[in-house]
Amino acid sequence: MYLFKQIHEIVFYGRGGYDYETIYNMPVWLRNTTYNFIANSIEKENKAQEESNQSSTSSKIDFSNPNQAKVILPSHYVGASKK
Repeated sequence: MYLFKQIHEIVFYGRGGYDYETIYNMPVWLRNTTYNFIANSIEKENKAQEESNQSSTSSKIDFSNPNQAKVILPSHYVGASKK
């Protein structure tokens, strides 16, 4: 069962780069390495997403006390010219 789960996850999370037959016939050491590379990549993406979500929730305005809200401008912000 582990073999088929591993094959499925490589094909699914491989984003179209692998097909079932190729993974099934792949040497075991290479299949395990490929699986670990994909698993580590997904883990890094999930951590980055969680960090992004945490930073975006910390900058939300507390509408019950708007005077203490801090507005953080994006780093690419350029002020409008005064004419």
